[in-house]
Amino acid sequence: MAVEIVQVGDVVLRQAARPLTLEEIPRKDTQQLIDKMREVMRAAPGVGLAAPQIGISLQLAVIEDRAEYVKDIDPQILADRERKPVPFLVLINPQIVERSADEAEFFEGCLSLSGFSAVVKRARGVTVEFLDREGNPQRMEARGWFARILQHEIDHLNGCLYIDRMQSRSFMNLDHLTRYWKDLPMERVRKELRLDLSVPGGQA
Repeated sequence: MAVEIVQVGDVVLRQAARPLTLEEIPRKDTQQLIDKMREVMRAAPGVGLAAPQIGISLQLAVIEDRAEYVKDIDPQILADRERKPVPFLVLINPQIVERSADEAEFFEGCLSLSGFSAVVKRARGVTVEFLDREGNPQRMEARGWFARILQHEIDHLNGCLYIDRMQSRSFMNLDHLTRYWKDLPMERVRKELRLDLSVPGGQA
């Protein structure tokens, strides 16, 4: 049975998800859920998926930025975004415990807001503590695009979407992003869209 990705407007995307207990993690249903989330993420395709995005309010997310996703992207764009492939990762009950002072702005999309994108400012680096698939405590530092993905998915687990953090003047459909904006330097995007006039939404 196919699993649909929940779209904005569904209340589950606005709830703080429930943490998993250590007893729940090794259970067959939890492990099957992780496998299903990986399958749904890859089929979308996407680089991350949180359990609320398939209608399950649990503190569980999966991430994978596959090499095939970046092979046709201009090397300069990859360097600007600090984007490199990320192997499949399971995060249970993740918490961001440190954020870098330096931030970066880039267009960001979401499988739960299909067809749209906007510029979002996020920390360039984060430190995250979480439990892995076996329930072992982990602490991980991430930079660049990987840090952005982590922040995006952990936001989902706290009922926050990127539209709550976006530069509102930059919100657009993906056709226009591809046609006019996606390959431009962010300095030009900021100037052309007059993002200094934008008022970001509430923070979560």
